[in-house]
Amino acid sequence: MNDLANSTMTQSSPPERIDFNTPELQRKRRMRALKDRLTRWYVLVGGLAVLAAITLIFFYLAYVVLPLFQGAELTRKAALEPTWLKQDAGKPLLISLEEQNLVGMRISDKGQALFFDTKSGAELKRVDLPLPAGAQVNSIGTDQPGSSLVVLGLSNGQALVFHHSYKITYPDNKKTITPDIDYPYGQQPFALDAQGRALDHVSVNLNGETLVLAGSTGAQLQVLELTSSENMLTGEVSTEQNRIELPQMTETVKNIFIDPRQHWLYVINGRATADVFSLRDKSLNGRYKLADSADTEITATGQLVGGISLIMGDSKGGLAQWFMARDPDGESRFKQIRTFQLGKAPIVQIDAEERRKGFVALDSAGELGVFHSTAHRTLLVEPVAEGAGVLALSPRANRIVIEQGGKLLPLSLRNPHPEISFSALWGKVWYENYDEPKYVWQSTASNTDFEPKLSLSPLTFGTLKAAFYAMILAAPLAIAAAIYTAYFMAPGMRRKVKPVIELMEAMPTVILGFFAGLFLAPYLEGHLPGVFSLFVLLPLGILLAGFVWSRLPESIRLRVPDGWEAAILIPVILFTGWLALTLSPHMENWFFGGDMRLWITNDLGITYDQRNALVVGIAMGFAVIPNIYSIAEDAVFSVPRSLTLGSLALGATPWQTLTRVVILTASPGIFSALMIGMGRAVGETMIVLMATGNTPVMEMNLFEGMRTLAANVAVEMPESEVGGSHYRVLFLAALVLLMFTFVMNTLAELIRQRLRKKYSSL
Repeated sequence: MNDLANSTMTQSSPPERIDFNTPELQRKRRMRALKDRLTRWYVLVGGLAVLAAITLIFFYLAYVVLPLFQGAELTRKAALEPTWLKQDAGKPLLISLEEQNLVGMRISDKGQALFFDTKSGAELKRVDLPLPAGAQVNSIGTDQPGSSLVVLGLSNGQALVFHHSYKITYPDNKKTITPDIDYPYGQQPFALDAQGRALDHVSVNLNGETLVLAGSTGAQLQVLELTSSENMLTGEVSTEQNRIELPQMTETVKNIFIDPRQHWLYVINGRATADVFSLRDKSLNGRYKLADSADTEITATGQLVGGISLIMGDSKGGLAQWFMARDPDGESRFKQIRTFQLGKAPIVQIDAEERRKGFVALDSAGELGVFHSTAHRTLLVEPVAEGAGVLALSPRANRIVIEQGGKLLPLSLRNPHPEISFSALWGKVWYENYDEPKYVWQSTASNTDFEPKLSLSPLTFGTLKAAFYAMILAAPLAIAAAIYTAYFMAPGMRRKVKPVIELMEAMPTVILGFFAGLFLAPYLEGHLPGVFSLFVLLPLGILLAGFVWSRLPESIRLRVPDGWEAAILIPVILFTGWLALTLSPHMENWFFGGDMRLWITNDLGITYDQRNALVVGIAMGFAVIPNIYSIAEDAVFSVPRSLTLGSLALGATPWQTLTRVVILTASPGIFSALMIGMGRAVGETMIVLMATGNTPVMEMNLFEGMRTLAANVAVEMPESEVGGSHYRVLFLAALVLLMFTFVMNTLAELIRQRLRKKYSSL
């Protein structure tokens, strides 16, 4: 035995010892450690770079947007004391500045137009206006802001109309501005008052070839309409005069304004009363009280650019905007829209900007206020003079000149973005020519007196509307498909289905938008009954197919491998879809009189646009489904198999296991998938740009379009002026979109962490 043992021990060789400390293995370990460190630093630096990029984007957007909410800035310059002003220059009736802020014009009660250099105050030109012998200037009036037409009311009841112009030439390459006075209707004044009484107030308005002159003597009104016509053969221009007789008043007139469409005549009279006359009907529209308090008096009035709105300044430093708007009964009424407050002293002059809905006001204490009507914004209140004076605002609204106490006080005004305020961006605004306050986005128009409508509310609403309808379609389909693929489907079939669905994400959204706008939208319009019947027939068809399948003999059902049953539904779905769309014309004839679209519009009173939210929901839902499906499927598939098998072993059915174990465990991932899909839908641009009418309306109507924040930025950014208000508001829209995504992702992460903590014990 001992010999056998010794021989056995001799035959068996000792175990071979492996050396793990060879130079080659050490080199591999060092290389692996180096790769680990490099990867860790790469991920760290990459993550920090992403956070830094997002932070820089946020701060850049904020940097562009913040100037929108800054107020106006006023800079005083040295007072000018020109020699002509120290002489007997007469009482100033009107001061105005030309476009370049280089030449000013002063009209005095002596009937002289004096042009002066705004930098030095030196006299450039003096023009004696052609007044009739013995007549004196009693009043002055101008056309709406932006017009250079002026009318003088004379002491003999006549009115002289003239126009001031500024010709720019470049002799010897030096810019020269030559002011001039011309008389488009001749130097002969018009007899406005037939009895030759002095005109206390006058007003003028030119609309096309029709000139309307209005004047008052005490409480008496005189209105003259002049229509010019040109003979096409001889070129001779003839003027026809027509006197408009209006009901007379009992109170003394304070001021007169003519509507630019020559429809309304506004007469300010009494302490605080306005009479509005219809020039077309030659009737009194109504008498309106302009102040709530009996001791408040209207002391100054002005017309905003466009002539639609009037600004009333009172004896208590208050300012109010009024314009004509329709009542619910359809009648036009003169309504107070919004109010401002300058100070406590009476307002003495109101001067409107020529290109924006802003205005400046000066009170008797010498305090100047800068306001914007649409934004309902007070941008500046600052004392500028020792008392009342005559004010002139330049056409670009960047220069102010005040004549007061024998001096010219030049002021530089910086007011780049007055039309922006929180209320104008997010609240309802009562715009001119509107009957009530509304949310409106309309950034540009063809006319110069346009009132910008920059409400972000309809754009934000459109963004949420598009995302809502897309998620209604995408979320149920994607989540249900993800659960079925991960839990019920056979592995072989899953390996084919999942890549195909994820490949859908590679489809460019511009292709989807192009397809939706040019093909899907008109197809849906022509097959509305079939499309809506699909929502009923498809579930019924699937349930019916399942019922029939369950009643088939077991020998037939066992021929289909476990997990491949879904393939049987493919012909069912195709057949149901074909049947619904084939029966669509017949259903349209049976139930909707041959045209479902007209039935929706006429019978239901619902607006139908061809490119609507239904088209966007289908197209964008198709784009969002792959994102939601992929993440949700991975979350469900990642549920530990032990949980599923344990639940089944305890007697739970597969459906109970799915609803009470698998979905709860995967709920953080499913919720993340929904939030990522929501973020994709909110930020989508090309589909909503091409598949909707891009109409910024606030309607949840499924058959009406919308405009989203992202699509609006894409459409209007190339057309905006760099640094302008429109440009910065578009950046504000981008900032709102970024903030919305940030808040949604933050809330989603908090909810996801809470779900994970709650169901981690399963």
